Amino acid sequence: MADQEYDKMMARYLADMEKQSREQLAAATDLIAKFTALAASKGVILGANSFEYIQTIGIVAKAPGIARALLGPIRAERDGVLPFNQIASRFAPSLHYEGCFAGPDYILMAHPCYRRGMHPVNNWAPRFIDLFWRFDGPGIEKYIALDEDRVRIDVGGLGYFEADTWYGAPFDEDIGRIKPGIVKLRPPMDLEARHVSIFFANAYCLDIKWSESNGIKSFQALEMKTEDIRIKVDGQQYFPARYLHAEFDLATNCFRHFDGAIQLFTEEEYVQRRDSDFNMTMKNAAHIKARSSKVFKINGPLRTKDWVEFCCHFYIANPLTFEYFSGEYPKHITEALEKIKGHAET
Repeated sequence: MADQEYDKMMARYLADMEKQSREQLAAATDLIAKFTALAASKGVILGANSFEYIQTIGIVAKAPGIARALLGPIRAERDGVLPFNQIASRFAPSLHYEGCFAGPDYILMAHPCYRRGMHPVNNWAPRFIDLFWRFDGPGIEKYIALDEDRVRIDVGGLGYFEADTWYGAPFDEDIGRIKPGIVKLRPPMDLEARHVSIFFANAYCLDIKWSESNGIKSFQALEMKTEDIRIKVDGQQYFPARYLHAEFDLATNCFRHFDGAIQLFTEEEYVQRRDSDFNMTMKNAAHIKARSSKVFKINGPLRTKDWVEFCCHFYIANPLTFEYFSGEYPKHITEALEKIKGHAET
């Protein structure tokens, strides 16, 4: 009975969302016509099915490559990310909507990987994008990946805010003293899948590797999700994994480079990689190399405190990150796990 009630509730919810979408699009007929003409002048042809209302975003125009076509010529880095300041010189970084560059007729948005669950209809996952948008300082160069195939057109619409209680880990170690090596963190093996989903954001593992050469200490981290987390790219299903890389200059005692990417594994690659580590490519003749897309980059002096905060929010709501930097889970996770264990023993 409970399942039937839930199904009815979800059906009503989806029907309400579809009705709201139709009403919003109908009310924006003139706006859509105006934008359609503007896009056509830039070589982007849009039809009735090119527009969608998303509660967490607003009215969105969709077409392959629309963001770059509207942005105009811009020098992309070799790894595909775009210079933040060059975009900002044409479209001001929004003061009201983090993750957005606001123009008079449309809004460019950051890559969907920064949204909750990496799903394009969700709001931003707190608080990486907010931190990245505000981060600045002498010698800092920022690069970001855009939502290439979507732009928001109701520039005067309201934003969508979600509160969150996740904060960065209190880490302040001497990076120079960290020994090169491999770390692999997993949620408790006796947890049920539903508890891993709720309390560990579907994290299967967090792999970390430190190495050192010529006065530079390098950091790599890869967060793999459980096998039920998949995304579709160009019609093919992939298992997404968040990857971080950083370089720490021992002479200046600060990070000089930091970047992040989304790696996409096929099912075969995922199964091989998730229970291995960063040394797998040296041990395994298969040499797994996932499809990768860079989503941000920072060059310039970066304090350890700021770097840790970015790491924690890039791996949003994953207690394994907190465990690595602080040596323990956040208090609310520890309390929840104790209750689960206590309930299982009664």
